[in-house]
Amino acid sequence: MGKVAHREIVGDALLLRFEAPASVTRYCIHKGSIAVNGVSLTLNAVDDRGFEVGLIPHTLEKTHLGELQVGSRVNLEGDLLGKYVERLIGSRGAT
Repeated sequence: MGKVAHREIVGDALLLRFEAPASVTRYCIHKGSIAVNGVSLTLNAVDDRGFEVGLIPHTLEKTHLGELQVGSRVNLEGDLLGKYVERLIGSRGAT
């Protein structure tokens, strides 16, 4: 779980900043992917406390993410590729 920390309209897009636990941000990299409430998005910025995404008009039209307000709680799923890499590296010592 995470929550909206900042919301800003920039032109015809919406910039959202989310607070997220380390268990999620550990799989986040700049320009990588994250799922917010089941919607896969590109990460614009990442730090230890959370991340930022930009929602383009198509995403705003096709999802409910544009309705999120500061303080809204969301479901988060870190990048699957990062989880695969972690598992492969972790399994090296298990042979």
